[in-house]
Amino acid sequence: MVIEYVGQNIRQMVADNREKRYAQQGIGSSYLFRVDHDTIIDATKCGNLARFINHCCTPNCYAKVITIESQKKIVIYSKQPIAVNEEITYDYKFPLEENKIPCLCGTENCRGTLN
Repeated sequence: MVIEYVGQNIRQMVADNREKRYAQQGIGSSYLFRVDHDTIIDATKCGNLARFINHCCTPNCYAKVITIESQKKIVIYSKQPIAVNEEITYDYKFPLEENKIPCLCGTENCRGTLN
């Protein structure tokens, strides 16, 4: 285990409203991570360092939803030993959409987009 992705547990409708509000307020990035069909963790204003982990097409970590005392949590686990000063990354696994988000990971096996 590397770190838990921490933030506020919110419903989809709340997440949609917050995403619009963050854009109106000029907040460049929102940190919304889907736990399941009903729940999203919003780490935009009250998260921990996990929200700053970047995407990579060939990551050294992976995200997993686990349940502890009937609460679902997102935990980042390492796939391999991670060296000192090595960037921690995971695949965001965004759903396929028509509007593509370019990937900037720069790895040899880069897919070119996050979605």
